[in-house]
Amino acid sequence: MSLVEALENDPFYAAITRDFSGDDVKRHEVLEAYFDYSMKEGMRLGCCTILPDDDRGAAIWIMPRPQRLLAESRSEKHRFLESILGRGGLEDYHRIIGFMSPRAREVVGSSTWYLSILGVPPNAQNRGLGRRLLEPTLYEADGVDAECYLETYSPRSISFYERLGFECVVSHIEPVTSSEYWIMIRKPSKTPV
Repeated sequence: MSLVEALENDPFYAAITRDFSGDDVKRHEVLEAYFDYSMKEGMRLGCCTILPDDDRGAAIWIMPRPQRLLAESRSEKHRFLESILGRGGLEDYHRIIGFMSPRAREVVGSSTWYLSILGVPPNAQNRGLGRRLLEPTLYEADGVDAECYLETYSPRSISFYERLGFECVVSHIEPVTSSEYWIMIRKPSKTPV
């Protein structure tokens, strides 16, 4: 539920749940199922961090994996999305991903770690939870000289990510949502986060 509270107004999640825009209960159920799936996907393909002393947020990472495993995961995710999203939301999902993925590949290497989701509910923000959720994986990435990247629709989040070493490399207007989003990359650091 923390991820739902944190991200329900994000343009991406609004677009993929548009079929339920008139039913907040159903929309929240769909988002909860989506985030539950995403957390499990993170555990299979990267990592999912939830703080042991504070579960009001999560960080979900996707790490470089063999293409066969990624293809299987995409097929499985497609089947899952077909089961929870409405027709319009599923179409939006594929159009958004179809727009964003090639643009990320233009600026991000194949061995770069991807911060897929970071969410902390509004009532728990500005308390250091986001930083604590990201620090373990950023530390690990630094230890193996791995670059990290993320995409954000939130201009307010940019300064937060910059304090953790990410830099904006490009922005685009995503056509389904008509919203600007930024791709941010973090080079490995020799100094602690």
